Amino acid sequence: MRQAPQFWEKRGVIAKLLWPLSIVFGGLSLIRRSLYELSILKSKALDVPVIIVGNIRVGGTGKTPTVLALAKALQAKGFHPGIISRGYKGQHQDVQEVSSASSPKDLGDEPCYMAQQLSHLKVPVFVHRSRTKTAEALLEAYPEVNVIISDDGLQHYALKRWPAREGGRDIELVVRDARGEGNGYLLPAGPLRESTNRPRDFTLSIGAQSSIHSKMDAQLDAQAPYIADAPNFCVAIDIQAAYQLNHPTHQKSLTELSSSDDLKIVAAAGLGNPQKFFDLLSAHQLVFEAMPLPDHYDFSSNPFQSSKADMILITEKDAVKCSQLDEYKDDARIWVLPIEIELPKDLIDMVIEVIQRPQPI
Repeated sequence: MRQAPQFWEKRGVIAKLLWPLSIVFGGLSLIRRSLYELSILKSKALDVPVIIVGNIRVGGTGKTPTVLALAKALQAKGFHPGIISRGYKGQHQDVQEVSSASSPKDLGDEPCYMAQQLSHLKVPVFVHRSRTKTAEALLEAYPEVNVIISDDGLQHYALKRWPAREGGRDIELVVRDARGEGNGYLLPAGPLRESTNRPRDFTLSIGAQSSIHSKMDAQLDAQAPYIADAPNFCVAIDIQAAYQLNHPTHQKSLTELSSSDDLKIVAAAGLGNPQKFFDLLSAHQLVFEAMPLPDHYDFSSNPFQSSKADMILITEKDAVKCSQLDEYKDDARIWVLPIEIELPKDLIDMVIEVIQRPQPI
């Protein structure tokens, strides 16, 4: 099971022993970034503004729900967004467009999930390890796209940007969750890919709040600086009604499930931070057995085969993979829990103000 080590959360003995390696990691990262800034390594800007949604902590912090929420909000405001992604663990070699029928094994689970969620809005999703090439291919295929949202890529310096904090029209948005930055050390002594001291445009804190809590309470400290003086926005997580994988019209609310005392429920999640999913369910008074799976688990080996559960709850990201395999589609015990976030209006207004700035000369 590939989970974050516990020593990342505090500055204990193991973290301090590994700290010298973190210094080396930080130095190499600084050299690499400097090579791009000095144009020794080449970078290229796009003809449209770019919003990079990333994290400085390794593992899932909520980037994908944020990308989806941004795309929906911008389209509702009259923009034509497009999404680029690396397609982590995908087997593709060339730039590929992702459709709702694409294979997660070929193009990655997160891009396929986003393509399914946005198919009715006709928001294009493209994948490749080079985000610059990906964006160029997307813009060539869809010239009407006027803003690119990058799923991850804060450390992908080959994609040149003019940050909003410098008066530009590109945005670096750091997504963080309730774990925060752990012990504050860089890899491998801590969970950070890069220092928290580098300037940011915005940070988004996705807490463990659920729809049973007030969204207003979750946003009381909106715009209070958190990382490198970047305005911080807090959002709650909404859990929708669960639906059956093989019969999506069959739905049950978490209230119904939590009142079913005789129902044996297993909750499974192949996420970077599966505990976040389990905490949400516990907040709804649901009694269940937790089954954490490795991040991006491919489900080629069925983890539910020997389970005696009456119902198995999974995330929509995992459902993208399960829905393509007959052994899961034929298992009536599997139910899917949609999770969404709603971005604060103030954040959307600020994002729109930035991306409407003129292109730099």
